[in-house]
Amino acid sequence: MSACAAPDAASHAAYHKSISPSASRTSHKPLAGKIVGIDPGHNGLNGTHPAYLARQVFNGRTMENCNTTGTQTASGYTESLFNWNVARYLRADLHKDGARVVLTRRNNSGIGPCVDKRSTMLNHTDVAIDIHADGGLSRGRGFTVLEPVADGPNDKVIGSSIRFGHYVHAALLAETPMRVSDYYGRGGYILRNDLAGLNLTTVPKVLIECGNMPNPADAALLTTTDVQRAIARALEAAIIRFLTGRWPSVRPAR
Repeated sequence: MSACAAPDAASHAAYHKSISPSASRTSHKPLAGKIVGIDPGHNGLNGTHPAYLARQVFNGRTMENCNTTGTQTASGYTESLFNWNVARYLRADLHKDGARVVLTRRNNSGIGPCVDKRSTMLNHTDVAIDIHADGGLSRGRGFTVLEPVADGPNDKVIGSSIRFGHYVHAALLAETPMRVSDYYGRGGYILRNDLAGLNLTTVPKVLIECGNMPNPADAALLTTTDVQRAIARALEAAIIRFLTGRWPSVRPAR
């Protein structure tokens, strides 16, 4: 693992200022004409086909497994379901903003696709987000933004990906009860050079570990509809900020 990017305090402060009650409301669709990619990690039936998951694919640097089952809470609530729910809510919000949305899977009742295909599926979008939850030690809490390291295919989008990651970080702090990770990365960021989703991207992209499912406090939050919707709205806000140059103004409840 490499050194981590510094938290973007200025972006966080600007976010709070822009969503104050005095912020002007806008009725236009801020993402009209834009294409957004969403990769909800894993899939609901991945565990039924270990041979498929064990297939080796090139991740931009080396070979890795096609996919994994993901993690789960102590009560059995799966990461794949969490990822899918957040993706569904985010897709709905982005559609209302005028964006076209590309998902790497259609439901939570399938297998795959492999991580290399998931990345290339989104390489025609304007920005992309990989949605996950972590499976760390149960004592750790919080979210981490995973950012790419230059390896060839992604060389031209490293700077824009890191900038997008700072907006994701600021929005999660502002719009959700999730805290910055106290066990993984530094200040809620980490650079990763071993993930196909980040290595093979040719568009700005980060991976968000929204929290740590084995931790009871994080699990209690991540498994609720309210928090899943809040995370989706935070990601929506970060995407609007990245693609338009402005944080969204005050929005009516959806």
